[in-house]
Amino acid sequence: MRLLGPAEVRDLAELVAVSPTKKLGQNFVHDANTVRRIVRVAAVRPGETVLEVGPGLGSLTLGLLEAGARVVAVEIDARLAAQLASTVAELGGAEAAARLDVVHADALRVTELPATPDKLVANLPYNVSVPVLLHLLEHLPTLRSGVVMVQAEVGHRLAARPSNKVYGAPSVKASWYGEWRTAGAVSRQVFWPVPNVDSVLVSFERHGSGFAGWPLDDEALRRRVFELVDAAFQQRRKILRQSLARVFGDASAAEAALTGAGLRATARGEELSVGDFVALARYAREA
Repeated sequence: MRLLGPAEVRDLAELVAVSPTKKLGQNFVHDANTVRRIVRVAAVRPGETVLEVGPGLGSLTLGLLEAGARVVAVEIDARLAAQLASTVAELGGAEAAARLDVVHADALRVTELPATPDKLVANLPYNVSVPVLLHLLEHLPTLRSGVVMVQAEVGHRLAARPSNKVYGAPSVKASWYGEWRTAGAVSRQVFWPVPNVDSVLVSFERHGSGFAGWPLDDEALRRRVFELVDAAFQQRRKILRQSLARVFGDASAAEAALTGAGLRATARGEELSVGDFVALARYAREA
């Protein structure tokens, strides 16, 4: 299997008349060692079905196929989507091409795929990485684990724990679905064009059913938790009694709910774990 290098990446971009755009968050990886590192960190195995979002010119796609996976690649750019199968056939051969499904679509609108994915491995467009992640985890429950490359600031936020200065709404919402951790920095020099931000790998393992005592398939509960999370972090300097007043009707009702759930009304959102938000949502529903 031949992976893409700097010359091949530029030649392919010229072939399909693509100039990388900030709007679509296009920064193409051109380093084979980085590609193989991502595949290794994701522990991709032969026979697994891997979802890749934003395959671009095919750098990571080829690495995933080299590991023996079946790949479902979701690409929003029509020119890139049309070229990907040809690139794989030329550099990987017919057998690799037979294990590739290309879906021309916006990942934020995907709710079903031509194959059921076990794993998510992607160099996510940095401008929509968190919305894409949360959307896919909501609509594709078979995704049990994955590794994504994102802007370093976003990656550290996804993996943050309560009381960390970067802990916020994305941290809590990601924690609803699974355990997250950073898995190493990525040099700016492996991209074309070179981005003006640092990058990091983030891995996740999805919670099993009934994690921590609440049903993960309870959609009404998830929506309520996410509503509380958004309110708590909208003005993160405010104590919860104030920030949740609108959700519960007024500050007194918010304080009663917090106290009833065993939480301090004077705490701030950054102090609460996803379990605390779940406890609050369940108390409010059952009160």
